[in-house]
Amino acid sequence: MAVTYPRFRAAAVQAAPVFLDTDATVAKACRLIGQAAAGGAKLVVFPEVFVPGYPYWNWTMTPLKGSPWFEKLFRAAIDIPGPEIDALRIAARDAGVHVVIGVNERDPYSMGSLYNSLLFIDDVGNVLGVHRKLVPTWAEKLTWAGGDGSSLRVYDTAIGRLGGLACGENTNTLARFALLAQGENIHTANYIALPTAPADYDMVEAIKVRAAAHSFEGKVFTVVACSAITPEIVDAVAHDDESRAMLERKHSAFSGIFGPDGRLISDPLIDEEGIVYADIDLNKCIQPKQMHDIIGHYNRFDIFSLHVNRKPQPSVTFGELPPVGADSDAETTQS
Repeated sequence: MAVTYPRFRAAAVQAAPVFLDTDATVAKACRLIGQAAAGGAKLVVFPEVFVPGYPYWNWTMTPLKGSPWFEKLFRAAIDIPGPEIDALRIAARDAGVHVVIGVNERDPYSMGSLYNSLLFIDDVGNVLGVHRKLVPTWAEKLTWAGGDGSSLRVYDTAIGRLGGLACGENTNTLARFALLAQGENIHTANYIALPTAPADYDMVEAIKVRAAAHSFEGKVFTVVACSAITPEIVDAVAHDDESRAMLERKHSAFSGIFGPDGRLISDPLIDEEGIVYADIDLNKCIQPKQMHDIIGHYNRFDIFSLHVNRKPQPSVTFGELPPVGADSDAETTQS
């Protein structure tokens, strides 16, 4: 019997959170899930750390001045599992869509560690998994701890094999290859608007280059969802004229959807809030791979190899006393 692959509509949401207001931001996300579903989407992708926002103060303030803002973000971050996750699960289930959304995740044991996490939810409301950004980028190290390889995974879903990376991770060739090698054919690239970049750095063009490269190299579809920055966020975080001008810089956010030839197949969305859609046909991934299949015939695994450590890295390993009559060296871990 001839094999066929899924066809569906994807939506990339470019939106701003209700800054550091967790409940209001989750409610906005749920509304946008419904709106995208009404537009025919079966996959809805949100920006990096959409819930409840990005720590722009790391770029505009000294670490000392920004420290109280870290506490605000920690208090507004979410636990996984938790009530905010339940609300998103219900919204995905009711809309019948797959959802990928960025969140600030509190460490379950520490009162001072946060993760930049991507949450994957299927169309019946199940949490497929959570990916913690492996390496926070530049000033982000003041806010987030790094994840480990246990979350570097691709999920089999009704719409195809789904994986994703957060922002700068999309420049990490080995992380991208690890997803492709698991059969990824739909990639989500979740970003934040970055008006605080150096003067000669164009965030829009940088996002487009990364997305096109991953799609072309892997012969996959890439859904880019980037946050928007609003006057309310600028007012909250700017502390002088220089930081205000920095945060108001244009051409800092881009959302769009790329095909397996590396070309944009949706309308581009720059800076403004909105939703862009594209129809995805995974059957279009087949012919390009006859030329370059870097996870198959167009590689030399006798020459190159990649080892990915997917063992969770716990903060402590406890050696327990064995039960009476047992001779095992039992261990328990806490992550």
